[in-house]
Amino acid sequence: MTYTADKPPHTETREELQRRIPGWGADLDPRDRPSVPRERHDTGATGAHWDFPERQEEKRPRERSVEHRTLTPVFGTVAPTHGLSGVIRRYAYRKYSEARAAHWLLLVAADRVDAVESHLRSFATTRPDNPITETGVLSEFTRHGISSRFGRKRADLNHIWIDPIVVAGPWLLAGGVLYSAVRAVTKRRS
Repeated sequence: MTYTADKPPHTETREELQRRIPGWGADLDPRDRPSVPRERHDTGATGAHWDFPERQEEKRPRERSVEHRTLTPVFGTVAPTHGLSGVIRRYAYRKYSEARAAHWLLLVAADRVDAVESHLRSFATTRPDNPITETGVLSEFTRHGISSRFGRKRADLNHIWIDPIVVAGPWLLAGGVLYSAVRAVTKRRS
């Protein structure tokens, strides 16, 4: 089992692994590996004063990969899952292995959903997000941003044309949807 002081047993023998995986065991000969003296397993050399670490208390259900039977002994609690992004994250961990692309694509999608949720939550505060000042677009005009791009072989010149679309596009789209919704409501009332 993982997280114990004991060295985990091999699930397959060397011969089985060599038959199943081409090239497996190429570094088994100690003469081919200069780090062999440091790889000796000595449980007393770790300095650990426990056989299995004390588990952190789980106050809320946490995501756990399907590859593991239990949560790690210590885990992060700073940003617990919430909202629609939390539902997507929990689904990714419950349904797919970490070896599957679907797992990671769902986590990326959950991050994007979380960003949208955060922007929407900011409108309920006294200081909502300001895309003009927070993206640094004003520094393009006051700190020689545009002139510093030309004649210097900068890597960001390849995508300079799409940056305004990526930054302003979602805000313009949200504004258009809001305008259409308000217009539809006012038409119904009159």
